[in-house]
Amino acid sequence: MLRHVAAGIDGSPESLAAAHWAAREALRRDATLHLVHAWEWHPRPAPSVPADMSQRAWADDLMTRVSDGIRAAHPAVKVLDRSLNAAPAAALLAAADQADVLVLGSRGLRGLTGFMMGSISQRVVSRSPAPVVLVRAGVGTCAEHLPAPGGVAPDEISQTLYRDVVLGLDTGRPCDELIEFAFDAARRRGAALRVIHAFSTPPAFVAADRLVRPGGPEMPAEHEHLVVAALRPWCEKYPDVPVAATVMEGRPAGELISASADAALTVVGRREREARFGSRLGPVAHAVLHHAGSSVAVVPHP
Repeated sequence: MLRHVAAGIDGSPESLAAAHWAAREALRRDATLHLVHAWEWHPRPAPSVPADMSQRAWADDLMTRVSDGIRAAHPAVKVLDRSLNAAPAAALLAAADQADVLVLGSRGLRGLTGFMMGSISQRVVSRSPAPVVLVRAGVGTCAEHLPAPGGVAPDEISQTLYRDVVLGLDTGRPCDELIEFAFDAARRRGAALRVIHAFSTPPAFVAADRLVRPGGPEMPAEHEHLVVAALRPWCEKYPDVPVAATVMEGRPAGELISASADAALTVVGRREREARFGSRLGPVAHAVLHHAGSSVAVVPHP
């Protein structure tokens, strides 16, 4: 079965940014772009629905306008669109089940970088069987590329280099799905992969009238060894991807948020587990999604 890139559309500026990001990703993957808009009938339609138009007609018109705009901006991409009367979260999860990647738009935090996720986005990100990329309104080609010389826009120079792809790596739970997604993303962009591993030193304690610091001075070296071991098979599989690994003592979320400021894409993992009250994001992924300076890919893994 042919795979594709899917994007959720609701007519908002952030969903349009997500659709254009998804179109560029479809080009990178030589894949089809599927645009999905799900709507539910409501006795009081949203203010965006004109009084002289039914909700179904408005949904169909929205998809036509978005599809035409995507085809005009990305003529090399094959675009399929679908508007359906269904619960949005369920429809997006169904789309993700058939896609390589699902792309969603998210509102930027006022006055800050990062994302504001609604209840639908949170449910989809925490339960999607496929990687989900969150894109803010205003995130275009320029945000993914290094500055072009002479003030020329990156989309006017095809050779303009991409910014790094940033991967957050937990050596206690390294997983193939997460690492491969990051390497593949860097390869498709011709970009470097920057791997961030941050660790916390266990607190010191007093024993027999002396201060004991667990781990000792060799702890950073041990973490570096674990990072190298986790990355080695992927460096061999993707020999053309330049890799720079940073191992430091600190808070993983804070280090990733800092690195994301100059990234084309930040990649974090989400363990496929059921929490007491349903699926949820881990604390690092949650913090990165709320404060990252780049688009963020959340990759599910065992």
